[in-house]
Amino acid sequence: MKKRVLSLLLCTAMTIGALSGCGKDAGKDEGQTTEVLGNDAGDEMTEVKIWHDGDENIMQTIADCANEKLAEDNIKVTFEKKSGLTDQLQLYGNDESNGPDMYLYAHDSLGTFAEMGILAPITDVISEDVMADLLPMTVEAGNYKDTQYLLPVYYETLLFMYNKARWEGDVPETTDELYDYMVAHTDVDAGTYALVNQHSTAYNVAPVINGFGGYIIDKDADPGLNTKETKDAIAYNQKFAALEADGDYNTVTALFNEGQAAAIIGGPWLVSGIKAAGIDLGIKSLADFKLPNGNGLAPYSGVQSIGVLKYAAENKKEAIAKALETIASPEVGIALANKSNCAPANSKAYDDADVAANEMIMAMKATAETAQPMPNIPQMSVMWGPAEAFLAAVNKSGEDIDTAAETYQQEALDAIADMQ
Repeated sequence: MKKRVLSLLLCTAMTIGALSGCGKDAGKDEGQTTEVLGNDAGDEMTEVKIWHDGDENIMQTIADCANEKLAEDNIKVTFEKKSGLTDQLQLYGNDESNGPDMYLYAHDSLGTFAEMGILAPITDVISEDVMADLLPMTVEAGNYKDTQYLLPVYYETLLFMYNKARWEGDVPETTDELYDYMVAHTDVDAGTYALVNQHSTAYNVAPVINGFGGYIIDKDADPGLNTKETKDAIAYNQKFAALEADGDYNTVTALFNEGQAAAIIGGPWLVSGIKAAGIDLGIKSLADFKLPNGNGLAPYSGVQSIGVLKYAAENKKEAIAKALETIASPEVGIALANKSNCAPANSKAYDDADVAANEMIMAMKATAETAQPMPNIPQMSVMWGPAEAFLAAVNKSGEDIDTAAETYQQEALDAIADMQ
């Protein structure tokens, strides 16, 4: 799941009915503003406008919860959907008259916006105490060049998802045991598989690369395709790839949904299709699978977060601070979890009984212990091509790993240089 998918991040395509309070569910058409609660006292209200490019039902949940609490302060939060949010912020990020006060978007875009100079550090508006209960991984996602720009709201990670009717016995605890199970339960000629994965997609191989101590690119924008750790990870992944079909998204998804694969590496975005196929879904955190070095698999995470425009921080600081403090509350996290299967950034939300009973959300919380935020530097956008060409060269063309690593490391360096 690359940047273009993260930027459209949804907790899951399956929004479920409300299990706890914070107002009503509602969806709006593109360009419409999410409904907010009014103020019956007749006092003038301060509006805090938030642009987003996500699911309207999720934004409605946040608005309902936030505005219940903010009404007494004569503040209301409104969400406005904007397709192509990056382009919109590039146009209006310095336009106080036509731009938003804040935006809610996937964190991996942060570096681009920070380099544009349109954002205020979040700590210019709220105290660091507001983030004390937030999961450390989600907070880390909003930090760029040692400055905290974003307030995390919810996140997602890759998961091990299996068909309970097809999986035999217990799910293994180590990746070596998982491989042995795959060997025993895969018949490539018959088109049946124990586990399928997008084995040549960098996002899906990142759990192995990160777990081995390798990296696609580091925070200083240095590619790591030719490091020993990355090459070792790709060599280890290669034997799994041979048992995981062709690695194409549509292929592996169809194999799992049609019952030809017992398990798939995927995320919440697959749930609606799995449920529609009538599969009794089991879920396990990738962090629970130990690699030969003893580390858990460490996938990337996408964190939906809120950033504050610089002009808004200067002119609406008090109202924005109250809005952020409210959105960061466990109550908002609980509502997001129970209504839309979102994994809350606030750790206290997991104390809620219904949230704690949600297998998928709790698996993502477990994964957050090892997950790494998707790199938020601008240079990450040009790394997908070289990284995936490297994986395809090894997994599909059988090229020598060392040779391919040097080829695509140089391709990555050239692509980064071309950005200057």
